[in-house]
Amino acid sequence: MSGAAVAAAVTPGRTTTGPAAGPWLLGVRHHGPGSARAVLAALRAARPAAVLIEGPPEGDALLPLAADPHMRPPVALLAHAVDDPGRASFWPMAAFSPEWVAIRWALDHDVPVRFIDLPAAHSLALKETASKELVEGPERAEDAEEEITPVVDPIRVLAETAGYDDPERWWEDVVEHRAPTGETDGGAPPSEGAPGDALAPFGALAEAMGALREAYGDGGQPRDAVREAYMRIQLRTARKEFGDGVAVVCGAWHVPALAARTTLAADRALLKGLPKVKTDLTWVPWTHRRLARRSGYGAGIDSPGWYGHLFEAADRPIERWMTKVAGLLRGEDRFVSTAHVIEAVRLAETLAALRGRPLAGLGETTDAVRAVMCEGSDVPLALVRDRLIVGESLGEVPDTAPAVPLQRDLTRSQRTLRLKPEASERELDLDLRKETDAARSRLLHRLRLLDVGWGDPVAGRGSTGTFRESWRLRWEPELHVRVAEAGVWGTTVLTAATAKAASQAVAATALADVTALAEHCLLAELPDALPVVMKALADRAALDADVGHLADALPALARSLRYGDVRSTDTAALTEVAAGLAERICVGLPPACTGLDPDGAEALRGQVEAVHGAIGLLDTGAEPGTGLRGRWDAVLHKLAARDAVAGIIRGRATRLLLDEGRLAEDEAARLMGLALSPGTPPADAAAWIEGFVGGASGGGMLLVHDERLLGLVDAWLTGVPADQFTDVLPLLRRTFSAYEPGVRRTLGELVRRGPVPEGARRDDAAPATGGFGPGLDPARADAVEPVLRLLLGRPPEPVEAAI
Repeated sequence: MSGAAVAAAVTPGRTTTGPAAGPWLLGVRHHGPGSARAVLAALRAARPAAVLIEGPPEGDALLPLAADPHMRPPVALLAHAVDDPGRASFWPMAAFSPEWVAIRWALDHDVPVRFIDLPAAHSLALKETASKELVEGPERAEDAEEEITPVVDPIRVLAETAGYDDPERWWEDVVEHRAPTGETDGGAPPSEGAPGDALAPFGALAEAMGALREAYGDGGQPRDAVREAYMRIQLRTARKEFGDGVAVVCGAWHVPALAARTTLAADRALLKGLPKVKTDLTWVPWTHRRLARRSGYGAGIDSPGWYGHLFEAADRPIERWMTKVAGLLRGEDRFVSTAHVIEAVRLAETLAALRGRPLAGLGETTDAVRAVMCEGSDVPLALVRDRLIVGESLGEVPDTAPAVPLQRDLTRSQRTLRLKPEASERELDLDLRKETDAARSRLLHRLRLLDVGWGDPVAGRGSTGTFRESWRLRWEPELHVRVAEAGVWGTTVLTAATAKAASQAVAATALADVTALAEHCLLAELPDALPVVMKALADRAALDADVGHLADALPALARSLRYGDVRSTDTAALTEVAAGLAERICVGLPPACTGLDPDGAEALRGQVEAVHGAIGLLDTGAEPGTGLRGRWDAVLHKLAARDAVAGIIRGRATRLLLDEGRLAEDEAARLMGLALSPGTPPADAAAWIEGFVGGASGGGMLLVHDERLLGLVDAWLTGVPADQFTDVLPLLRRTFSAYEPGVRRTLGELVRRGPVPEGARRDDAAPATGGFGPGLDPARADAVEPVLRLLLGRPPEPVEAAI
């Protein structure tokens, strides 16, 4: 069918007594405010007997909820397979989506409204079929990719035809910046004589799409033929029931196919043999961020916040937009005055005139904001893009919307704990000594166990105590799918987390997995799952003889005991298992540290550090040199003294003993001297240095305050042969690059000054750079003393009276 014929079919001739006869095919751009205004004007003018909308027919029963006062867009229809909730699809709608406007108009005027797209039962099954085809082989994968990837972007083709290089700018100029002829100012009903004019834009757009379909066929989307066949069948059914007075709101690309003359038998033949799955549908909240194209949805838009503003602003949209921007920047403590707003509006309008545009668009307003309000900087402009141009709106759905029992329990818990889901990212600090905060912590940990990633734990800024927790929260629409998937484990968050933890404990094969699960159970307070997990832990620990696996498992157990104390949880069984693991590590670690390659030595170095910290938590009350702590100190002494142990581990063992006060400074210097002696290969010596002072664990400050150790490193480094220096340089760079800039600068000054000559007093040394003197400066020390006394709460020393 030619473009002109399509246009004639879309907007048939008017009758002498009223608006044009139907059916009316209203082709739109999804999430386009200009399309939404045009659809509203067309519906007011045509007054159809029924409204048909592109969407899954299973959602017809949910359409009345759109009129619920508690329904606030953006929202989305969620369809998922009953047997596999992970197989899901969304149909998002914003307040400025033409489909949403049509639904609300039909409900407000008691006009029947239906979805007419291919049922979700078929579309989800077809999606699964396409996924399988992608893994069957390279050739099939390429074919499948061609099927699901659009080759033609209709908006881009039309924009290029009109001489535009930016499709969005063309769409703004021809659609968004024009008011529908059939709509008067303020949104009043159209006047008499306006119906034909209100439908005219759809005829023009249908003619353009008809020409594109003639040139490009299905546009690289052959499965659209199946969808369009089903929509034609639904349109025939509606015309039999309601007559020709039917309005269809669908993507403009589909209009030529719906206007084409085909037989019912031909359409049914296309639908024959389609796969099918059982599905459930519901409304879920959506976000403006997810409407953005950058979030991965092909029908999305770059600037949902801007489009929402255009749809809502009754008049003076540029002035109102600049006022919003000014309010945002003022809230961030940036100086923006009324004069800034006026100048930004003038600049945006001037830019639009210079660029030959009918009105200032997003490009002009953004350039004006950058120049006037952001002083040419893109840093505050990024905030404007994130908060306003994209936006952080999160929709709401009423409680009467269908939901799995687990979702309802989660919603109740969120309300009880005053933990509202929000689309914007925020930090949440919890004090576990408070019952409400402890309950919030349990809920978030249980959801993490169920793979519902609403919150992620982060390092606390204010306190390192175990009674503090910090979380970073952000609710994403996809989490509704995760909740539906987790519904197979139970009807409440507690029972679902308990059942999943017990199942994972039975299925786990690695000891570290079971210990991590035990930690999660304690944090989430799952008393019914803990016995199952503890039995699995004891079984795996008894059978696992690998020291690396034991070392990986112990830190999680130590943390579990620590959190158990804070949460008043009985951890007696866990303590026994942890002590047994620690004893086995003490016995098996020294032999395991020999004969390692560099990667294996680096991995075991990290495990030694982790075990050291874990034993410190397990044996906090023991006297130095006794109990588990004493046995671990003996292991570290063995590691530090054995030449067969990898250098990086020997160096780290020496450092741990020195930090704990279990090794004298003279002995540490002796071990360093041995490690850096001329007979030691340079690569081994460099590894020892990395273990001793590497990383961000204070090694640099140790060298700053102990010039003997710094002198040993300096003397060894200057004695490395030139042909071997390039081999040890990467290790040394990795070691010293982790230091803070101030530490590196101090070390450089000390090395430049050189060591104090033997036999000379520090006070007699040559003058050094300020702040790096080798001796004690009594005057500077006396200046610090009053401050220290004040911090320690001690009275100041009495000043002797002058004689």
